[in-house]
Amino acid sequence: MSSVLHTTRGWHRPLLVNTALMLSLVVASIVGLLVDDRMLLGESVWVKPLKFGLSFAVYAATLAWLLSRLTRARRFGWWVGTVFAVVGVIEVGVVAFAAARGTFSHFNHSAEPANQAVQMIFNLGVPGIFVANLIIAVLVLFQRTGDRALTMAIRTGLAISTVGMFLAFWIVAVNTEGPRQVTDARGETVPMEGGHGIGVPDGNGLPILHWSTEGGDMRVPHFVGLHGIQVMLLLAVGLSALARRYGWLRDERTRARLIGVGAAGHSGLLAVVTWQAMRGQSLIHPDAATLTALVTVVVLTGLGVATVVAAAKRAASRPEEPTLTG
Repeated sequence: MSSVLHTTRGWHRPLLVNTALMLSLVVASIVGLLVDDRMLLGESVWVKPLKFGLSFAVYAATLAWLLSRLTRARRFGWWVGTVFAVVGVIEVGVVAFAAARGTFSHFNHSAEPANQAVQMIFNLGVPGIFVANLIIAVLVLFQRTGDRALTMAIRTGLAISTVGMFLAFWIVAVNTEGPRQVTDARGETVPMEGGHGIGVPDGNGLPILHWSTEGGDMRVPHFVGLHGIQVMLLLAVGLSALARRYGWLRDERTRARLIGVGAAGHSGLLAVVTWQAMRGQSLIHPDAATLTALVTVVVLTGLGVATVVAAAKRAASRPEEPTLTG
């Protein structure tokens, strides 16, 4: 514990509190999975709080560290991060509240007062989280938060994550599932409208993730985009570690270029899975067009990496110019 406190010294405190609360929800949800047999659309009522808690814990911890790296507008960034932390706790809190009641938190059109309060919080909170994240992304865009490689990772990662967060709004806009009656875990009939699927109703999904195995599911691109910042930061950490062994990686410009290629590849993947979902196609049942697009992204990313690596190795192998003295 003392090691964790030392590592996080100077990080954004409200976001760290958010992270701790989300991890507590993860633990509570795991316990719920083990002892509570109530189900919603074929999955435990505690699966959604588990997913939301884990996702927000990772994201809030990332922002807590990131805001500590700001060199300008630190006070403003602190307040924006605090808004994200508070609204995030409220948003995930109502997801857990609905789960504890054994009913749906999303797409629930019940006139029940408790559900109306949940929907009102969603309608106000989701835009608030998106705007706060967008402001933080803009703050980072106009200042360096480390060496070139780390700065590139943060900027591109936040850009991808912002797009992924925007896809949460798009889920509502593109869904074609109309009004229907669904029975919740309490045995009560609940009016529902909308969903995550494209061309298919929610349900019949992968274990835990619950992404549809029968049709398109907008949760796939939402997830791929939202956690782009973590992918880019892990890439930066990995390249920094490899630089201790490979001399040609010690130039931060080389690592920054590789991160740029990685960001382009991740963006390509995001575009492919979004296109796939929009065509009503399950992630695990890609057609020839999807596979072709995916292979194209992989090949172009590989060529980009190979080009950067070749240039870096050539530069590292050149003899240093002699220094003239006289």
